[in-house]
Amino acid sequence: MNNLIQRDIEGKKLLEQTRIRLFCIAAFFLLSFIAIGVRLVEITLQRNPESEVASVMPANENNATETISINNIRNDIVDRNGFVIASTLATESLFANPRDISNPEDAVAKICKIFPDLDKKDLLKKLKKDNSFTWIKRNLTPKEQHAANNLGIPGLYFQSEQKRVYPHGNLLSHLIGFVGVDNSGLAGIEKYFDKQLKDLKTHKEPLKLSIDLRVQNIVAEEIKQTMDNFNAIGATGVVLDITSGEVVALANLPDFDPHAPGKGPDIARFNRATLGSYEMGSTFKTFTTAMALDYGVVNLNDGYDAAHPIQFAKFTIRDDHPQNRWLTVPEIYTYSSNIGTARMAMDVGSDKQKAFLKKIGLMDPVKIELPELGQSSYPEDWRELSTMTISYGHGMSVTPMHLVRAFATIANGGKLENMTLVKDGNKNKPPGEQVLSEKTSIQMRRLMRMVVQYGTGKKANVDGYRVGGKTGTSEKVSARGGYSKHANMALFISTFPVDRPQYVVLVMIDEPKGNKSSYGFATAGWTATPAVGNIISRMAPMFEIEPVFDVPEDSVNKYWIDNANKKFTHAVSY
Repeated sequence: MNNLIQRDIEGKKLLEQTRIRLFCIAAFFLLSFIAIGVRLVEITLQRNPESEVASVMPANENNATETISINNIRNDIVDRNGFVIASTLATESLFANPRDISNPEDAVAKICKIFPDLDKKDLLKKLKKDNSFTWIKRNLTPKEQHAANNLGIPGLYFQSEQKRVYPHGNLLSHLIGFVGVDNSGLAGIEKYFDKQLKDLKTHKEPLKLSIDLRVQNIVAEEIKQTMDNFNAIGATGVVLDITSGEVVALANLPDFDPHAPGKGPDIARFNRATLGSYEMGSTFKTFTTAMALDYGVVNLNDGYDAAHPIQFAKFTIRDDHPQNRWLTVPEIYTYSSNIGTARMAMDVGSDKQKAFLKKIGLMDPVKIELPELGQSSYPEDWRELSTMTISYGHGMSVTPMHLVRAFATIANGGKLENMTLVKDGNKNKPPGEQVLSEKTSIQMRRLMRMVVQYGTGKKANVDGYRVGGKTGTSEKVSARGGYSKHANMALFISTFPVDRPQYVVLVMIDEPKGNKSSYGFATAGWTATPAVGNIISRMAPMFEIEPVFDVPEDSVNKYWIDNANKKFTHAVSY
C-alpha cells in the first residue's frame, strides 16, 4: 500500500515537472517570436520608403557624413528629337547595422572580396561603431546585390534607391552636369532645372533640350581629333541655330564621367564654353568693322595706311600678315590687319566703341539655362591704347558664348536674340532688340565670306554651303604677367549659308602646337578652321541644307588694290 502511495506521489511530481518544462518551452518560444517581431518592426521602420532622411557615411564620398533623401526620383532629360540624355533607374544599396554584426573582421574580409574598391580599414572602423546604420556601397548592380546577399552575414540589409544614369557618358557632361548622392542637381542642366526635374506632378513630360545628339557627337569628334592632332590642352565647340536662338551642340574637352565626376581632375569639370573668359583675338575685328560701318565712320570703299606699325608710347602694334601698304576696309578684315583695325577704332572713338560692344551683348552676362556662367572682363580705365588693342581682340576677355551671341547678332540682320538650351525655349519670349542696321549685317556677311574665300579661313570653305567667318589667334596671359609667346588660343567662328544664315559654328583650341601638316604653325587658320569645315560638311546634310553649285554667289565683294595706279578692281562682284 505504501508503495502505491509513493508511486502516486512520484507520478504527480513528474507530471508537475513536465508541465513546468512545457511552460518554460512555450514561454521561450513566445519570447523568441516577440523578439523576432520587434526586430522585424525595427527593420521595417528603417526601410520605410516614406521616411525622408537618414544620416549616413557614404563609402565613396570622401567619408563625409551627409544627409540624403531616400527615393528621390527625377524626370528624364531628352534631346530635341526625343532621345534620352538622362534618366533614373531603380537600384539597391547595401547598408549595415553594426550592432547586429558579431564579427566585424570576418564581415569586412568577406565584403571586400566582393567590393575590392572599398577601404578595409575604413569599413572596419564603421562596423565597430556603436550605431545602427552605415552605408556599405550605394547603387549596386544586380550581380553585386546577388553576391552580397549570398554572404549571409546578419546585419547586412538592402535599401531601394534611385540612380541617375547618363546613356551617352561623357558626351554631354558639361552641359547636363551631374547629381549628388541624394539625386539633387549639383551642376549643369541638372542643377539649373533641379526643382522642375523633381516635380513630377507638375512637369510630367521629360525636359526637352535644344541639343541635337547627332550634331553634338560630330562636334565632340572633330574637336577631339583637332586637339589630338595639335597636342592641345583643351577645346570647345558650339553650334547655334540663328533662326531660333537654340544651342544645337555644346562640347568641351577635357570632359568627365557624370556618373563619377570626382574621379577626374578639376579642370575636366570646367565648362570652357560658358564659364571660361578669354581674349578672342582677331574675331573682335568683326565687331570693330561692323561698328565703324554702322556708325558711318567708314564704307567698304574706304581704307587705311597699314604700311608701317603703329608706335604708341612704349607699345608697338604690328600685323601678323603684313601687306606693307594701304588697305581697304575689306582687305583689313580679310587679311586681319591689326594696324588698319586699330586706326578704324580710333576714328570711331572710345565712348562709341564701349557703347557698341555693350549693345551687342559683350559687356553683360550671357543669360542661358546653366548655373556656370562667366563674366566679361575689360579695363575700367578705357583709354586710347585700350581702344586700339580691344579693336583686334586684346585687352578684353569674354566667354565663347558671348562671342557666339555677338557674332550671331552681326550675321542675323542685327538683332540681339536670346540664347536657349531648351527646345522652343524662346517661343514665348519677345523678339530680340535691333542693335545695328540690316545693311551693316549684309555688308559684314560679305566680308565674312571673303575671309573664307581669300583670307585666313580658307580651310573652312565647304563647297556649296557658302561659309563665312573670322579666325582669331591670341596669346594667352602668362601667370607671371604679360603674354606667353608659346601659348595661344586659336579659334574660328563662322556662319552658313552666309547669304541666308542659319547656323553659327565656333571651334576654339587651347594651346595647339604646330605639326608637320601645319608646317609648324599653330594659328587658327591651321587648327580651328579645318575643324569648323568638317563640322559643317557633316551636319549640313542632316538638316537637309541643300548645297548650291550652279549660281554665282551674290553676297561677297572682294576689292583688290593695284598698287601702281591705286585703282580698285572687283575680283568678285555680287
